[in-house]
Formats: sequence, structure tokens, C-alpha cells
Amino acid sequence: MLSFMTTARLDDQLCFALYAASRRLTTAYRGTLTELGLTYPQYLALMVLWEDDGITVSALGERLSLDSGTLSPLLKRLQVQGLVERRPSTEDERRVHVHLTDAGRELSAEVGRLQQCVADAIDLDADEFVALRALARRVADLEPLQS
Repeated sequence: MLSFMTTARLDDQLCFALYAASRRLTTAYRGTLTELGLTYPQYLALMVLWEDDGITVSALGERLSLDSGTLSPLLKRLQVQGLVERRPSTEDERRVHVHLTDAGRELSAEVGRLQQCVADAIDLDADEFVALRALARRVADLEPLQS
């Protein structure tokens, strides 16, 4: 267990380093995503669908850690763009599944180059990349801290 002195210096805070890194990565994606007519959250939703086409809206929200108030408008915009379709479940009409359209599937090839450009810009070797991703996931899985 690490022991830390209490410090008020911003640059000493892990939370700020992660926040700044997250913003920088999101910004790196923004230019190409804008050209494709996508926001970063829409891109993330498509990423899930490229892995698991036909997932339920609730499972998609859980995977992205988004509530229905945020996810529903996001999916509506993707549907208007012709990238996804929402269909009621054949077993339970209260459940809705999200399916990629042909245009939505084709978009995955476009973003492959984007991912490579960002990876190249970060300039990590494969081991560093895997280690950083594992550490980020560990932080993301933290339970809320009790004060």
C-alpha cells in the first residue's frame, strides 16, 4: 500500500492526470469523427455494436455506463443518420434491440485507420499499451470512495 502526503498541487493528483489524458485522447479522435459525422459517445456505441450487433438498449447502456436519458437521444441521432435501427424484441416487446445498418457496418473500416493514428501518436510499444490499458481499467472499476 502506498502512503501519500496530502498535497494541494494539481500536478501531483492522479485524478487530474487521468482527466487530462482522457480529454487529450478524446480530442485526438474528434477531427476524424467530425468528418464522419459522429460524436465520441456515438463512436463508442458503434464500437459496442461492431462487437455485438443486436444488443439490447439496456445492455448497451450498461456496457457504456450511460443512463437511458443520455443513450436514447444518442441512438436516435445514429438512427436518423442511417447507421442503426432499433427493433422491439420478438420475445418481449418492452425490450428493444439495436442493429447496425449496412452503412453502420461499413463505417467500422473507416475508424480502423483512426485508431491506428491515435496509437501511433501516443508512441507506446505493445507492452506499454497493454499495461496502461490494464491500469486504466483497474481505475475505472473502482467502487465510489467513501468520505
